[in-house]
Amino acid sequence: MSSHRPFSRRAALRYAAGAASAAAAAAVGGCAAGAETAGANTVRYQGWAGKVLYFELAEDLGFLGDTRLQWIGNTTSGPQDIQSVVTGDIDIGGAFNGAILRLVAAGAPITSVIGYYGADARTEAGYFVPTGSPVRGPRDFIGKKVGVNTLGAHHEDVLAVYLERAGLTAEEIDSVQLVVVPPVSAEQALRSGQLDVAVLTDIHREKALARGGIRAVFSDYDLLGSFSAGCYVMRDDYLRTRPDTARAVVAGTARAVRWAQTRPRDEVVARFARIIARRDRNEDATAIRYWRSTGVAGPGGVIADREFDLWKERAAETRPTLRDIPTTRLYTNELNPYRSTRT
Repeated sequence: MSSHRPFSRRAALRYAAGAASAAAAAAVGGCAAGAETAGANTVRYQGWAGKVLYFELAEDLGFLGDTRLQWIGNTTSGPQDIQSVVTGDIDIGGAFNGAILRLVAAGAPITSVIGYYGADARTEAGYFVPTGSPVRGPRDFIGKKVGVNTLGAHHEDVLAVYLERAGLTAEEIDSVQLVVVPPVSAEQALRSGQLDVAVLTDIHREKALARGGIRAVFSDYDLLGSFSAGCYVMRDDYLRTRPDTARAVVAGTARAVRWAQTRPRDEVVARFARIIARRDRNEDATAIRYWRSTGVAGPGGVIADREFDLWKERAAETRPTLRDIPTTRLYTNELNPYRSTRT
């Protein structure tokens, strides 16, 4: 487990610096060189071990037509995935909306095209403590160590909103120490006392709850209700120069999201399991059994202003120019066939 660090604006500044480097790399032609390696109707992407992405589901369901996906390997995090879009190593990638905001504020020429994960009553990120822990409310987080999967992303920003809404000062919030820990190790780190609080989701939450001895202080759904938390993004020049391919992959992915939103859970899980088995990447499909819902608020991944406005002010603390960027500049629903459908 990595060493902890104060929960302060310094991490956001470091993330912004990395984002600016990615934007600069794209500005000197990183994308153009990479784009030449793929055919006009081929979309390059990074996967996640043990998970099925919605454009992978779309391909399996036959929703992509003549468009083809090209897997180039697996990503390590959402921020890394979308920075790979900026530099042209891939054509589509996904991350938490707060991370997308920071990348756009650093000058990255990307646009969000569809929501792909979020929180609802069945799918949520919980902030867990041992049953006997004194941590029961926002002020109890002062000076505590909190395990998150990565910096500058969903779990960090949700915690910040939770503490800010409770009236904690910037100094009190900065005293909270974030510890980057792989999700597979978070439960053990919590039970052994290395962490005071650990964020647990999906399979890791379900297994930990089954073993007992822990409780949730709050969850992102408790705090914010149902919301889409992350989007797939594409480069602006890709959207301009390959509009037919972009529309095909976004529309097909939207149909796949809607399929998963409306089909029985067991049917979706069985389909995911078959996809993982067929692609033969030597991965563990156990986590698929714990899938509960898409967590996506909008039908077919339609994006709403709220899903960026939730994080915009926090991101603007390190990139004040972000306040001048209209929220509608950050995303488009124009390629989504469900854009006129009410949630």
